[in-house]
Amino acid sequence: MVKVRFAPSPTGYLHLGGARTAIFNWLFARHNKGRFILRIEDTDRSRSTEDSIQEILEALVWLGLNWDEGPYRQTERMEIYKKEAQRLLEEKKAYYCYCTPQELEERRKKALEGGRMPQYDGRCRGKTGAREGINPVIRLKVDQEGETVIHDLIKGEVVYPNSQLDDFILVRSDGTPTYNFVVVVDDALMGITHVIRGDDHLNNTPKQIQLYRALGYEPPQFAHVPMILGPDRARLSKRHGATSVLAYREEGYLPEALFNFLVRLGWSHGDQEIFSKEELIRYFSLENVGKSPAVYNPDKLLWLNAHYIKTGETERLAKLLVPFLAREGLIREGAETDMGWLCRVVDTLKERSKTLKEMAQMAAFYFREPREYDPKGDRKFLKPQVLPYLEALVQELEKLDDFSEEEIERTFNRVLERFGIKLKHLAQPCRVALTGKTVSPGIFEIVSVMGKEAAISRLDKAIKHIKAKPEA
Repeated sequence: MVKVRFAPSPTGYLHLGGARTAIFNWLFARHNKGRFILRIEDTDRSRSTEDSIQEILEALVWLGLNWDEGPYRQTERMEIYKKEAQRLLEEKKAYYCYCTPQELEERRKKALEGGRMPQYDGRCRGKTGAREGINPVIRLKVDQEGETVIHDLIKGEVVYPNSQLDDFILVRSDGTPTYNFVVVVDDALMGITHVIRGDDHLNNTPKQIQLYRALGYEPPQFAHVPMILGPDRARLSKRHGATSVLAYREEGYLPEALFNFLVRLGWSHGDQEIFSKEELIRYFSLENVGKSPAVYNPDKLLWLNAHYIKTGETERLAKLLVPFLAREGLIREGAETDMGWLCRVVDTLKERSKTLKEMAQMAAFYFREPREYDPKGDRKFLKPQVLPYLEALVQELEKLDDFSEEEIERTFNRVLERFGIKLKHLAQPCRVALTGKTVSPGIFEIVSVMGKEAAISRLDKAIKHIKAKPEA
């Protein structure tokens, strides 16, 4: 059975590169009817935090990445690592090294000065005696003859001369295991069949393959995914606008939009851009992962998000919109909201909203009267000559018991016929009066959703505003 894992280090938030790696692993497992394992690599206790762990888990859940096993934590598996290190020592495949950090640094400088690679020279390899007062590290006896070949499922065959590998550290002098040691032990004991990860880990792979063999385990298949670059083709970072996965949620992006966007950063299926999750599971394969780095395009993400909002289920969008309305001060946090009415609000805004945050800002006029009118719209549309039209419209709206869009449209048409004017001569003054702006959803829609009392009140206010102008 195919078994893959996502193994983040909880030293910060889940960034886009990590999220894409998680998605590729999850899709590979689901496509092959395998298992997706979550493992928290928290052996770096000085930098790992519980807050980071919870944020990573929350981000994965938000993206819809359910795991079949875990989350395992490496700090809870320390006894396993101790036993495996002891076994390597007993089998003479590893050894204690008593070289001090100062000695190693001195040798490193000399190697560089002599034009040699600054790697460990193996001087403790054959020694058995301890040095008093020094806590040793444990190093692996690396095979330094021949080559280590990686049959990478994305990059193809990658060859490393073993002479370039040194006896790397398995356990530090304080007893804590290193990344290269614990990741191999965990992947082997958890039965991981495929390691799909960023190609910044490629240089670790020959060391890890040697360690698998020393431990007596068959190495998994490796697939190293190219990095994500910013628009300037430098490594993706905050300065490109990329931030944590949950920050995208806070900005009003939908998880399916970010999911779709990240999959397409380095993977393709023909010319198709938009996929359902079911399609991605059906089509995903490592053969279609590109060998070149993908370039982050924030405009494309925004376009995808707008698509998913436009085609999204109104009730779900309304529920997701509530916290954004609270942040805009349009509703009280935790207050009961008329979800039926909010769904109507969402229906008027879905077509023109790129994010939920933008939708909440656009919805402001439904919740409160405009504090002021757009200056250009005020001058152009709220002129004395429209007073008769607006007053007639108020009179007609007051007669209505049915405040549906259809009845409102008929009411507008009666006023248009009475004065012999076109819809724009009435609709634009109404739009500015009701929303304070010159652009909004359809006028019949917003009058209906706003309701009789609010619409008439705002029209009356605009009428008074026009009458107060000097030219009136």
